[in-house]
Order: sequence, then C-alpha cells, then structure tokens
Amino acid sequence: MNEEKTILKTTDWVKGTFINGEIIIGFIDSMNMVQGAVNVTVAESDNTAIIGKTVPMDVKKVEILSQMAPKDPAQLEYLIDLALQTGDKEWFEELTEELNAKKQVHKI
Repeated sequence: MNEEKTILKTTDWVKGTFINGEIIIGFIDSMNMVQGAVNVTVAESDNTAIIGKTVPMDVKKVEILSQMAPKDPAQLEYLIDLALQTGDKEWFEELTEELNAKKQVHKI
C-alpha cells in the first residue's frame, strides 16, 4: 500500500488493512519506527468491534489519506461528528470553519 516514501507522523489520518483484511480508517496515535509499527486510533472499520480502539499496525500496511475533494454540507457535518468523537480539536475547527463558509456562500 505504501509504495511512496511518505513520512508518517502522529495525528496523520491513514487508511490501512488490519490483521484479517479489515479496512481501517483512523489517525496515528503513536509510532515505533524501530519496530516499523504505528498505533492507529480507529474511526471507521468494517470490523465494528475495533472502532474507537487504538490498534498496532505495520507501517507498510497504512497509507496517508490525501485531502479529499470539496465536501458538501452533509459530508462536512458527518466529518465534524467524527472529529468530535476522536477528540481532534484542530480538525473540528477546520471543518466547522469550512461548513460556515459554505453556508455564507449559499446565503448570498
């Protein structure tokens, strides 16, 4: 998954494949580059039992999520809820600002 030499850092949002092939989307909580591992706090997964938990993953099995295309208000509201659930204050503020800007544009 990680063909490029991308530098991972804590708080990066990543997508990866867990032990039994489960897809995981979450953010890097901590890293152990000596062991080639990252601890990912799971925000979404097809394995609902691990959502909200922090799981260790091989660094080769994760990739950084790129900036997404422009989002509509419903998508932004969903992401704001996700930011609240994960405690990502900076992301919450960024998304809220983006949603408010979209609401202002539509009022004009």
